[in-house]
Amino acid sequence: MKLIIYQVFTRTFGNKNLTRKVNGTLKENGVGKMNDFDTKTLKQIKALGANCIWYTGVIRHATTTDYSAFGIPCQTPRVVKGRAGSPYAITDYYDIDPDIAEDVPNRMGEFEALIRRTHENGMKVIMDFVPNHVAREYKSIAKPEGVRDLGEDDDTAKHFDAANNFYYCPNERLDLSNVSLPEDAESPDYDEFPAKCTGNDRFDSHPQQNDWYETVKLNYGVDYCDFGGRSHHFDPIPSTWLKMTDILIYWAAKGIDGFRCDMAEMVPHEFWRYATSKLKEMYPELMFIGEVYDPNQYRTYVASGFDYLYDKVGMYDCVRDVMCGSRPANAITHEWQATDDIRDNMLYFLENHDEQRIASDFFCGSALKGIPGMIVSALLQTNPVMIYAGQEFGERGMDAEGFSGRDGRSTIFDYWSTDAVFKGFYARRNLTKEELQIENAYKKILNICNAEKAAREGLTFDLMYANGDGTHFNPHRQFAFLRKADDEVLLIVANFDENETRVDVRIPVHAYDFLQLPEGEVEMTDLLSGDKLVAVLHRDGTVSVQTDGLNGRIYKFSC
Repeated sequence: MKLIIYQVFTRTFGNKNLTRKVNGTLKENGVGKMNDFDTKTLKQIKALGANCIWYTGVIRHATTTDYSAFGIPCQTPRVVKGRAGSPYAITDYYDIDPDIAEDVPNRMGEFEALIRRTHENGMKVIMDFVPNHVAREYKSIAKPEGVRDLGEDDDTAKHFDAANNFYYCPNERLDLSNVSLPEDAESPDYDEFPAKCTGNDRFDSHPQQNDWYETVKLNYGVDYCDFGGRSHHFDPIPSTWLKMTDILIYWAAKGIDGFRCDMAEMVPHEFWRYATSKLKEMYPELMFIGEVYDPNQYRTYVASGFDYLYDKVGMYDCVRDVMCGSRPANAITHEWQATDDIRDNMLYFLENHDEQRIASDFFCGSALKGIPGMIVSALLQTNPVMIYAGQEFGERGMDAEGFSGRDGRSTIFDYWSTDAVFKGFYARRNLTKEELQIENAYKKILNICNAEKAAREGLTFDLMYANGDGTHFNPHRQFAFLRKADDEVLLIVANFDENETRVDVRIPVHAYDFLQLPEGEVEMTDLLSGDKLVAVLHRDGTVSVQTDGLNGRIYKFSC
């Protein structure tokens, strides 16, 4: 099975409140719930082609909303980003975000029911694990009996101690003078003494506006300020290793299928080797997906137990540039070749919560331009592909929601509802012809990924080296490749040009030998349109196809 991940931002997905007041409260703007993922909704996601859902933002995190009536500690708005708060500023690793629960006291029960419903509808469950940092006011109220809280036993008089969970600035107060005040002018001051070091590896007491000032860096036994340079203190096993591994075990026991590990490369790979080996011994099928942006470290993190890594600085950046016309399509070849030895470990995507929406003014300005990019990302290899809820309807991400300005992203900091998701799941009669066209394209592409053996597990042959100088092949705007498994072959052409185009695809001798392709007359069927094509295949010959602009052809034929 090829893994098709559908990422949802749980807090906004099912929110049907369309008030959308800038910087609005939960009461004003509403919030989505775990129970919004009912059987009907899950079936729609499954029908799109997904076989796994990443529920983003389910662990309890910092927020300005008051849940003290339920025994949940309040957070100081001065160290919360936005009214709703960042889902990556965790306040209790053992708890569920009360925002997304219908019945707050039963929030864990609702999450466990969500796992069961998702599994019953034939999909796996992924949740976030945020290992590098926590909210400044972290305090677990849900930890199992006997568990010592993070920082509970720290020696705060030391900047670094391998037995500590945090890093400190001894004898210094946290200085937030360079951080803008929240919209709520009456927000009380926040006092932290001694100051803890900030999550984005800032080891002083003066975080700036663009730092992760609302978070505290976790200590995995690495002294970043040793006079001889960074030094490691992994023997005996640091306290943080043990506590964080126990947290992973706690959630794995709930029946989830994998973790998307936030900023994994900011945590030493030695920890990951330790934790993943323990978890996989207990749960052999458990997946670990790492947010790693440094290609020089990819293989280290794969060797440390990660099943999949974000292919952001390689494939994502390249396909984005091709879609925007700033890089030629044949540049894609270099990107997949750069990770060919770990190709099954790379996760392709065109959107997620960190990135701008394809249809935004900051990316392509039109979701239609994403269709050829999706053809390549989904079908080039056997590795996983991910889409972000609303992408399949062309969500633009052009709202100015509050803490998140108009930046082409869908907010993760504010109480909001996402227009395309609302229409696509709860008001389909309001979908435009173009939005339906985009959804239909995504549904076909993503379902082909597993319906066709050649796409699911077949070999890949990149045809670009043989198609650089043809009259009817523009390597700047077209990308072509073959997939084959057993006697099934797919000839795939992605057209990034806006115009309908004739594309003459040359299939070199090497492709015939490597894939054992047939010669002679064959009938091909385009899996996107159903159109038929009769072609005569011969070594080093061409196949002429006609493709719409911002689209492609996925021709299937048999050997």
